[in-house]
Amino acid sequence: MKYETVTTEAAGGVLWITLNRPEKLNAFDEQMGADLLEALREGEKSAEARCLVLTGEGKAFSVGEDLNMNRSNYDSGKPVRLGEVLQRKYNPIVAKVRRMEKPVLAAVNGVTAGAGLGLALACDLRAASDKATFHEAFIKVGLAPDSGTSFWLTRILGLGRAMEVGLLGEPIDAQKALGLGLVNWVFPDGELRSRVASIAERLAKGPTKAMGLTKRALNRAVVVDMESALEYEMYLQDIAGRTRDHVEGVRAFFDKRDPSFVGE
Repeated sequence: MKYETVTTEAAGGVLWITLNRPEKLNAFDEQMGADLLEALREGEKSAEARCLVLTGEGKAFSVGEDLNMNRSNYDSGKPVRLGEVLQRKYNPIVAKVRRMEKPVLAAVNGVTAGAGLGLALACDLRAASDKATFHEAFIKVGLAPDSGTSFWLTRILGLGRAMEVGLLGEPIDAQKALGLGLVNWVFPDGELRSRVASIAERLAKGPTKAMGLTKRALNRAVVVDMESALEYEMYLQDIAGRTRDHVEGVRAFFDKRDPSFVGE
């Protein structure tokens, strides 16, 4: 499909979704929110896309909300009903990434801030350019965290570090982000796409159903007690055990060969 503010490209079982408002550092307007959600839905439905990658065009991954969209309200001193914006635009995107039963990678190519950071953190794995920077920028404009950043930062960083990031709003460079666990890899800027493509294509060849069930299990495990996690793991494993890929994986183990997964 063609979108106004997002481009898509399929290759090697991977669907690349690129935020494409580089002149605005890929800040979200209403159109980009709608385009990204629809692109995610299309990727979720596509049998050919067994892994998705989100990235940005130009110098930024995304700096979050385009504040110019509400410029007239701010100029007049009127309040903006941001809860409605989250409900309509950002929360459905974050939920779609987390609930999609396919791996979703973020290729963070530059600056990411605010809701853009929330989008990156919602992804299952994150690779960053060595030029990337991360900004929990809400405090700088008198706002509280949104787009899932409070949820993921506390779980990745711990409460004390998350408070530091949230209350001070200082930028985090790529190497520090790697040390904190905000990203899984840091690659030289010129190699980011090729290195991410290699990881994504490896995931695309994997047992897609089992990966989706793994996402379900890990999503649930961060919010429930151990007994509930054990029960849910048992339920998911029963599903996984009946897939074609599981049978193929065990046969390949017995045959001492690499498995050929089909995503079912």
